Amino acid sequence: MPLKNRFAEMLPEITAWRRDFHANPELLFDVHRTADTVADKLREFGCDKVVTGIGRTGVVGIIKGREEGRTIGLRADMDALPITEATGKPYASQNAGKMHACGHDGHTSMLLGAAKYLAETRNFAGTAVVIFQPAEEGGGGGREMCEDGLMFRFGIEEVYGMHNWPGIPAGKFAIRPGGFFAATDQFEIIIHGRGGHAAKPHETTDPIVTASHVVTAMQTIASRSVDPVHQVVVSVTSIESSSKAFNVIPEKVTMKGTFRTLDKDVRHQTEERIKAVATQSAAALGAVAEVKIYHGYPVMVNADENTVYAADVARSLTGQCDEAPLIMGGEDFAYMLEERPGAYILVGNGDSAPVHHPEYDFNDEIIPAGCSWFVGMVEARLPLRA
Repeated sequence: MPLKNRFAEMLPEITAWRRDFHANPELLFDVHRTADTVADKLREFGCDKVVTGIGRTGVVGIIKGREEGRTIGLRADMDALPITEATGKPYASQNAGKMHACGHDGHTSMLLGAAKYLAETRNFAGTAVVIFQPAEEGGGGGREMCEDGLMFRFGIEEVYGMHNWPGIPAGKFAIRPGGFFAATDQFEIIIHGRGGHAAKPHETTDPIVTASHVVTAMQTIASRSVDPVHQVVVSVTSIESSSKAFNVIPEKVTMKGTFRTLDKDVRHQTEERIKAVATQSAAALGAVAEVKIYHGYPVMVNADENTVYAADVARSLTGQCDEAPLIMGGEDFAYMLEERPGAYILVGNGDSAPVHHPEYDFNDEIIPAGCSWFVGMVEARLPLRA
């Protein structure tokens, strides 16, 4: 199953879609122009059904094959990031402070290209559901679509997704089974002490000194609390006191940060250790620590069997599929993989700026590879019986 020649022919057309999306980035659920464009194109392609407003602004297209059979979903994300673009490209963002700095413009365009091909050829037995999701960048659009009945309403039995990845050779694939992208949780710790004059520290309970001990003690969570074969990151990213004066010890200090894990049990263990370390370290110094945990995306877990299917299709296209690295960033495709078995694969973006960087740009030359993989998943998982 080499790369589809049809996508080489379609490359200028798909590239034009991608650059139009790039020039008109939208954030979170406010992707109305993008979603409307996607829905219009799916109708133009002849999809059997196009449904809008799933998970607020998500779009779903239904494409039936030549024979009856099972149903699989293919997902792309549509939203951009609140970043000011610095690429200098002719198709650079026209929306101030907004930028497609993660390649969702490319993901959407590749899935649109695959949808057009599938609607033209229908060389499969069953139903392909193409899913265009809003608000991947922190908004939980995947969760919203699932809560809106995505899997049940369209009878999806397996679901697959893809992300471009700088540093992997352009058009090459990489994947891994099990925990792949990390859970992305946040914490806020408020240290309550007793303020006073900086020249009389003995009359105070200094929350700044207490916060410093908490920061240091939290470094032992990864090094001493969690089994070293498991990955965990605990980072304090902000410390702010209630005083702005040079000679005043404040009443309280607020600390913020994030913890990243790749295992459900380690996630729970890390949360409990953050609470214990903060409260007990503070108590030892006479202060009180108030700990708030804000749960983000769960661990994204590729199902073992479906990872094999995804890798086999990738190898059939390029001759190889490498083992992907563990990634401590988050991905809300995790919500879809919690509801249905499936897998998420990386396609190389080549030697580009990293994602979430103002100089990043999606590599249009990888479009045929991405489109071919999406189509390949449908044709491999829903083969014609004749």
